[in-house]
Amino acid sequence: MVNHQTIDESTTHLSAEDLAALRENLHEQRLFRQEQLRLLAGPVTSRAEDRIRQRAAAQIEVRVKLAASARMVLTDVEAALARMNEGSYGTCHLCRRPVERERLMIVPQARYCARCQQVKEAQP
Repeated sequence: MVNHQTIDESTTHLSAEDLAALRENLHEQRLFRQEQLRLLAGPVTSRAEDRIRQRAAAQIEVRVKLAASARMVLTDVEAALARMNEGSYGTCHLCRRPVERERLMIVPQARYCARCQQVKEAQP
């Protein structure tokens, strides 16, 4: 069920300080994900061939999944930084209302307000 609360202006307004903190957070996330991808792209090292092969296969699978996740988050972070540069940051992609300040402080790369995110997640 979707909650249709009226959004208080004080919970949606992003101050210049908020935007600066969010931009810094997004830049830190970008650096972290880029470094994570760099490390994950490195070679898998193994010493004892037989036992390590199974472990290496599992490590490769984990690395592939971690790299995919890191790429996805990095894409979201870079898109949020682009929206900041364009001046559209903090606007919901679906309803075009402001994304709640508290939501952006927790998930700075959020594209949707909480209500639209719930609707989007409820869709099959």
